[in-house]
Amino acid sequence: MCAAAGAGLLMLPMATRQAITTSDALFTALSAITVTGLTVVPTGATFTFFGQAVILALIQIGGLGLMVLAVVILSMLGMRIGVVEKSFLTSDLGISSRNSIFRVTWLIFRVVLVCELAGAALLAIHFVPSYGLVDGLWHSVFHAVSAFNNAGFALFENSLAHLFNDIFALLVIIALLTIGGLGFAVLSDLIELRRWRRFSLHTKIMLVGSLLLVSVSLVLFVMLEWQNPSTLGLFESPLTKLQVALFEVTSPRTAGFNIVETQLLEDSTTLLTVVLMIIGGGSTSTAGGIKVTTFFVLLLATIAFLRRSKSIRAFGYQIGILQGLKVMALLTISVLLMIGALFTLLMTQPLPFLDLLFEVASAFGTVGLSRGATEDLDNIGRAIICGLMVAGRLGPLFLGYSMARQSRPLIRYPEGQIYLG
Repeated sequence: MCAAAGAGLLMLPMATRQAITTSDALFTALSAITVTGLTVVPTGATFTFFGQAVILALIQIGGLGLMVLAVVILSMLGMRIGVVEKSFLTSDLGISSRNSIFRVTWLIFRVVLVCELAGAALLAIHFVPSYGLVDGLWHSVFHAVSAFNNAGFALFENSLAHLFNDIFALLVIIALLTIGGLGFAVLSDLIELRRWRRFSLHTKIMLVGSLLLVSVSLVLFVMLEWQNPSTLGLFESPLTKLQVALFEVTSPRTAGFNIVETQLLEDSTTLLTVVLMIIGGGSTSTAGGIKVTTFFVLLLATIAFLRRSKSIRAFGYQIGILQGLKVMALLTISVLLMIGALFTLLMTQPLPFLDLLFEVASAFGTVGLSRGATEDLDNIGRAIICGLMVAGRLGPLFLGYSMARQSRPLIRYPEGQIYLG
């Protein structure tokens, strides 16, 4: 409904500088409402201030609205969102009260307001001197909201490539997309509890997992791209190379901004980027993907199996078997969706395999990065990508809802044995 209304507004003459098709408007609106960032027309060059404001409103609704919806659904599922117990890796913790829902929702609004206003104010230090007071403030607000909501929409034709040497602006963008991608259960712990030993298991896994992902991917990106004359090789200063590399490994975790041309990355780096896009960020956050906690629970389950342990343990907690089953279900559904979409795109779109694989991962992870294939998709290809964007944004919530209705079996069956591997 919101996407259709947004598309209608984007079709108005006052919203564009040049005529766009209904398909263009609908794709742009859906990309904004799912905070993806894939575009078929340049945002800054195509849309007027009114059109850009519509896109920004859709981004805010998509990011904030779905996060609030996530809190309500998780509360309905019986997952406690209190001060101490906010772990999404435990089950049957009891139903939260209505006051708890309102408290967490109000906390979300406060965090969003503070982060976006602070980000806009800091970005204004860069944009106002470059573009004047009015345009500079609008650029600051637009990119702050886009970054915090991990949307990846930019008003520049080359995304944020011109910021490669502005470490202050890059760090502001990185901070916004990181905070937005952590999830509000984590932010609530950080704000209210403030001590590591009091953090929930979910928060500990998110913080450690995010740090490990960024650190490992940064080392790999630097190793693979340092001498590439089309990417990091463009910059003479080692410090500039490192800050660009940090930005490039942080952004694929559903943010979608880029400094270097994505299609000029080495194939190995492209695969690394695909993996990061699929993993994504945190639960009940502005990020997409299968989520960091899902990825690390899979790793923990594998370690437990190799050690012949009958339980999954982390940070002094035990993760229940039901949580393990949910993780496997989420991964299976995600993989099947991406494989099905990729197979259909390969049959219908005359584009290279790697470009389409990248497009599928970007759409499902609601990232917004592209190797240039988005603009070349026909209506069938656009419909598939739109479906992936919606599935990537809503899929985990619907999976959680479907898993919530538990019933006790009336009949128990004998345990059978199968051979694996």
